Order: sequence, then C-alpha cells, then structure tokens
Amino acid sequence: MQAFVLQPHPDTRDTPVKAISVTFSRGRDGALTLRYRIIGGIDGIRVPAARSPAQADGLWAHTCCEAFIGAAGSTAYREFNFSPSSEWAVYDFDDYRLQRDKAPGPVAAPGITSRSEGGELLLEAAIEAAALPAGNLLQLGLSAVIETTEGALSYWALRHPSERPDFHHRDAFTLTLSQASR
Repeated sequence: MQAFVLQPHPDTRDTPVKAISVTFSRGRDGALTLRYRIIGGIDGIRVPAARSPAQADGLWAHTCCEAFIGAAGSTAYREFNFSPSSEWAVYDFDDYRLQRDKAPGPVAAPGITSRSEGGELLLEAAIEAAALPAGNLLQLGLSAVIETTEGALSYWALRHPSERPDFHHRDAFTLTLSQASR
C-alpha cells in the first residue's frame, strides 16, 4: 500500500510533528478508507478528547484530518473533516469556497477510530461509497491541521499551491481515484 506524504506549509515553523503520511484503500462496495499517521512529539500536540461520534462544525480549528474530494471535470467538491475525538463534518461546495452547504443532505457518518501509540497518532476514517461525490474519476486532496499544546496551528497537505494555507484550492487535489469499482 502506497503512503502519500503530507508536507507542512512553507510558513510552518516549530512543530512537534516530524511527518504525516496517508494511505487509502477501497472496499469491494466502493467505500474509501483513509489512514493518517502523524509521527513526532505527540505530547506536544493538542489531541481532542474522545467523544461520541457526531457531526460538529469548526473541527478544522484544532487537530483534524481532512479530505477534499471532487469529480474530475467538475468544480463541485465535498470536504470531509475527521477529528481524533470521533466527531466529523461534511460540507459541499459548488465551486472554490462557493455555496458551502452545511447540510449536504443525508450523508452516512464516517467511521472514525484513533489512537496514540509509540510517538504516533493514528486516525482511520471510513467513508461509505454513497457519501463520495458522483463521477467516474475522483480527485482527492488530503490534508491535516495540527494544533500544538500552546495553541499554534500548522497546516499539512499533499501540495500547497498558494502563499497561504488553502486546502480548498483545486490544484491541491493531486490524487486520482477511479470509481469503476462502485
């Protein structure tokens, strides 16, 4: 399984995180499972406390893993936020940061598990096939926001196409995924 390495935004200074990688797999039913591996001084990261799985807003303001997924050839995309607390959020956009819909319709809750182990924070998020955007070829942008215990944020992504951290920028959607198995 190939690991995709997230890069810190060039403005990132002191962070206890040494590396973040993501692997993914597809189920026979088309479900997508993402596995984030955050390596470094986990004691220096503010990890949200475990909660009951629930939809919540503003998760991106704290330690959170994210996926931005859109169909190739379309400007629309869906944003997924996965907190180590097991809280989650899903937002739909018609275009770059345009027409965010806080309630994109019935979307099954992603299954989120996380644990700290040996200097690593591991987070797994399973997204049902029906929650993925429609299209034969999907484009993915994978990212993470890391909050230190002092409250400083760092932004990690496969690619940072602009001067400021911006996970919504379509040039950050660098992976492609076939929906043929759906």
